[in-house]
Amino acid sequence: MYQYIVGVLKEVEPQYITVETNGIGYLIMVPNPFRFEHNKENEVKIHTELIVREDSHTLYGFNSRDEKILFRSLLQVTGIGPKSAMAILAASTPDEIIRAIETEDEKYMQKFPGVGKKTASQIILDLKGKLGHVGASPESPDVDGNDHFISEALLALEALGYSRRELKRIEKHLGKESFGSVDEAVKRGLKYLVQ
Repeated sequence: MYQYIVGVLKEVEPQYITVETNGIGYLIMVPNPFRFEHNKENEVKIHTELIVREDSHTLYGFNSRDEKILFRSLLQVTGIGPKSAMAILAASTPDEIIRAIETEDEKYMQKFPGVGKKTASQIILDLKGKLGHVGASPESPDVDGNDHFISEALLALEALGYSRRELKRIEKHLGKESFGSVDEAVKRGLKYLVQ
């Protein structure tokens, strides 16, 4: 719903920041609010993700688009909720987390609050090889472009209502093909889903 918010940083509290724009103060939960402290009373751009639960609407915010993508990816892992994902992002950088996932460094992943051996191996199992596009400049596509198209297509298909089980089933088929855009990958994914 909100891709990002640009406004003046008014408050930095232990769990959240407040960004004022057009006379409205947005309370935004961020991984480490004190990273923003030097920007107090200055204009900031916060990448956001709104999570709606039965009893709450919570706005989560991130320093960069990469951090937001990693947050969304972590939420796809069984056993990881917003609180755990925020704790992981608060204690490390996206690059360090991705490196740990790609090198299957379970010990590194277990240093985060609420992440035990089982959850660490689940994060690695679910996300290894799927985060190559994080940190890649949009102006310079790299060899992981195909992975990016597939992971974005899977997110789009999940948003359409397909279950994770159905998406896991088609993911290996998509991985064997080459795509020039997310749209192409979505269309091919839909063909596999209706077979």
